[in-house]
Amino acid sequence: MQTGHPISFARLTSVPMDEIVAHMSDPRVAEHMPLLTSAWDRQAAVDFVAAKEACWKRDGLGHWAILRDGIYVGWGGFQKEGDEWDFGLVLKPEHFGLGGRISRQVIAFAVADERIPFVTFLLPPSRKNLGALARLGATFVEEVVYQGARFRKYRLETV
Repeated sequence: MQTGHPISFARLTSVPMDEIVAHMSDPRVAEHMPLLTSAWDRQAAVDFVAAKEACWKRDGLGHWAILRDGIYVGWGGFQKEGDEWDFGLVLKPEHFGLGGRISRQVIAFAVADERIPFVTFLLPPSRKNLGALARLGATFVEEVVYQGARFRKYRLETV
């Protein structure tokens, strides 16, 4: 694990909207996001951040801006889906390699949080490299359709 470049978490409201627009407009990001069906502009970013902030208000937990050395590298965190806490992570392409490190840090958070007895992950079929999930200990549950798109659902026990 790299120790010279700390990973930290902040609210998405601390990230300039234009940076989120650029991140979510990158075709390499959209390639693995079947729910990302329209172009992102400033209003889409404002609506996205407002929706994620609403999760914080409703559930006391949500998605963070993820920073490496204080620089925005992507967003991710937990979203309550029924009785389950789903974990999502969307990194800027130049930071894709940080996914395992960030996931381990976030899963450690989930293990320490008594509200989260397990975590689910929804991955689109386009995701072929699933070794990181296996190393975390997640197991395949089923294929699901979420908002009209097909995903593979995995589960990781945290207790």
